[in-house]
Amino acid sequence: MASRASIGGHPIHPMIIPFPIGLLVFSFIADLIFLWRGNPIWKDYVAFYTMLGGIIGGAAAAIPGLIDWATLTDRAAVKVANWHARVNIFTLVIFIASFYLRTNSGAAWIPNLPMLPFFLSIVGLIGLTIAGWLGGQLVFAHGVAVDVKGSAPESPEAHHHVRAA
Repeated sequence: MASRASIGGHPIHPMIIPFPIGLLVFSFIADLIFLWRGNPIWKDYVAFYTMLGGIIGGAAAAIPGLIDWATLTDRAAVKVANWHARVNIFTLVIFIASFYLRTNSGAAWIPNLPMLPFFLSIVGLIGLTIAGWLGGQLVFAHGVAVDVKGSAPESPEAHHHVRAA
């Protein structure tokens, strides 16, 4: 079923999601580099701002995802999409908590648990992985946001003009 939220027949949600995923994963990698090297720029700036970008990007990707979800009619696809949405919301909340605990205001809440934002990022990455798998199920098993009208394979006669060198 083709996506209602599309540009030129291409679904927007799958076009946007690589950015927040990449930013959130890189935020975790920056945390690991901080733990390995000890340079606070990795934790205080790189991880902090890539996480912020990932959170904003995730919220932006949710809009076309919500439009696609609202147009689903297949019960099995709706069930998977509901879990995809739940896990994504949970994951976004976890990353928001991790981000907030990295601010001065949030850090004041957990003075004895300085590693909590890092551990929340691990939980967030697990959620991101599960949500991504569920999103793959929607596309590959249920055909959500896949326009099958124009995807018929071409006949061999369509290639008769191609010559080998």
